[in-house]
Amino acid sequence: MVKLPAPPSLIILAPLPYPAWARAKPEPMTLDSCAFAAGAALYALHGSACDPQPLGLLWRQRLALMQAAAITKLQGRHEDASDLRDALILRRPHDDPGPAGRVLQAWRALADPLAADPENWLALLAPLQLKLEPHWPPLLEAAKTLILAPSPPIAAAAQIAAIAMQQRPDAPALALWLADAVLAKKLGFWIAPVPLLAAAVSRKALYGSPKHLHGDNGLWLQSCYHAYARAGERSVDLYADLARRATRLLAVAQQLRAKDASATIAKFLSQDALAPSDAAHVRSERSGRRLCERLLALGVVRELTGRSTFRLYGL
Repeated sequence: MVKLPAPPSLIILAPLPYPAWARAKPEPMTLDSCAFAAGAALYALHGSACDPQPLGLLWRQRLALMQAAAITKLQGRHEDASDLRDALILRRPHDDPGPAGRVLQAWRALADPLAADPENWLALLAPLQLKLEPHWPPLLEAAKTLILAPSPPIAAAAQIAAIAMQQRPDAPALALWLADAVLAKKLGFWIAPVPLLAAAVSRKALYGSPKHLHGDNGLWLQSCYHAYARAGERSVDLYADLARRATRLLAVAQQLRAKDASATIAKFLSQDALAPSDAAHVRSERSGRRLCERLLALGVVRELTGRSTFRLYGL
């Protein structure tokens, strides 16, 4: 990891550029080459996954949004990432965000440090509103066994996903959520799980995963290796982009005179998106809107909706 310039109070860490030789190739790959690419990807994102700075939270929220959008599409729904973000952020406090928003809630929960403990998984999966009895106790026991077993981390993730799909073929979200959770717990060093698999694995491979439990010549395992390789590359590229954007934001922070500017800057560095009312902190929504528009004009934040009203801003 290299340190980019930043005020002394906050150091932005940017990963080194992802090596071209380690990127997964588009042509057909063998199991061994897929495993090599996946291992390189996990190594490359390890520093970002261990970063305790607020940017690590923002990075996980962006990855959670990507996975939630992929799951929504897998479920045959038409909401895209922007719709999911709207459903969660623009709702009134305590309102139900709807099916799409709940998927995003579940993947944000996966990215929370609480998800490092398997005993919390059932509660964190609650937004999906799955009736998991009687399947949950054996699923959790299988996950714990895989975590303690000497098998490679991605092999354990593939195994728990296959078990979940065999028991609950109607709940692919459960299988993909558990795969990322088991992978992180198996590795044992990350601050929280990193949402990776859902946006990278194919529907055909996922629904064929139960065959892995009866010997499928490694097809599902190879699919998981290849998916984690691609997902790891994307996650490293995303973190590097966010680090560059964060550095630019911090560079102009000293130019802002608004009383709520410091609190808003901190929020932009740790949250996927803010409404002007969130940016305002202790002042009015109007002042929050002015601050967001000022940051937009300076080119250090983006407007995420393309709308003239009910706008959302983010790094």
